[in-house]
Amino acid sequence: MTAPRRFAALRAVAGHVPDTVVDNARLDAELAPVSVAKIAVKTGIDSRRVVAPGETTADLAVAAAEALFREQGLERASIDFVLLCTQTPDYAMPSTSCLVQDRLGLRTDVGAFDLGMGCSGYVYGLGAASALIDSGQADSVLLLTADTLSRYVNPSDAPLRTIFGDGASATLVAASAGSPTFRGFSYGTDGSGARHLIVPTGGLADGDRLAPAASPGARGLESNGHDLFMDGAEVFGFALRAVPRAIAETLARADLTLDDIDAVVLHQANAFMLETLRRKLDLPTEKFVVEMSDVGNTTSSSIPLALAAALRTGQVRPGMRLLLVGFGVGLSWGAVVVDL
Repeated sequence: MTAPRRFAALRAVAGHVPDTVVDNARLDAELAPVSVAKIAVKTGIDSRRVVAPGETTADLAVAAAEALFREQGLERASIDFVLLCTQTPDYAMPSTSCLVQDRLGLRTDVGAFDLGMGCSGYVYGLGAASALIDSGQADSVLLLTADTLSRYVNPSDAPLRTIFGDGASATLVAASAGSPTFRGFSYGTDGSGARHLIVPTGGLADGDRLAPAASPGARGLESNGHDLFMDGAEVFGFALRAVPRAIAETLARADLTLDDIDAVVLHQANAFMLETLRRKLDLPTEKFVVEMSDVGNTTSSSIPLALAAALRTGQVRPGMRLLLVGFGVGLSWGAVVVDL
């Protein structure tokens, strides 16, 4: 008798953000004479969470995983693979996922590796988790996203301090005997735009060679050792080109239209960009998830944190068909349809 074919399914998602709140009033005081209130009109961000001194990416990832275990009554012995998406690892080596495996008390016969992706990373992580399960290499994958990007932002860089926050998520992707729940995965990469969103310092290569405009000196900044740089206009233009194309490709692969989608969750970059994309796609507001006002742009965690918040409010419910789209640093993008 032939065994039923198994597919990967998104079973649950949980989020975690650090305790420290940095609101716009605090930034107004620290960044004067810059008006953070004026910037917030476009970003849609009222506050963001940042890590405390000594708090690391692994700390956030572990907290998100523990929240998932607690909320779902999940036995940690059931996990047989860990994927951690981060661009702020605790160390150059070993992989942060190895540290997380140990701290969570998971079995030592689990696989674990890091995905060095940013804003599109959650979709890439779902793709990797789905492939592990569909190929029979794993039954239950713990997909984690975690970044402490505030450590990369120069304290004098007002535009970036108002946007980015720290956060983490944990998603359970597990084998199911039902029909496929992930459909239409599509990906894209344009490394020629890498210089537009980059941490030019702190690595092993000369950042000035790849992105001279990102140099702290060129920006009139005293380096903090990392000095995240973003050319907002270039990234905005990229998003307007890449997101509609990714959506069209994914829907075509899934043999669906936007009318078949119950909710759309994009990378939560900033409110102005999201609203521009919503209008460009002609999506009704009730189908469009925006959940970032109190956490900011949390890069790879932005989609799952928004999804977890929408599940709590009821904007997203089990049984819905979702379209998830990540885009940003790389430059890279990814999209997928998910049936909850």
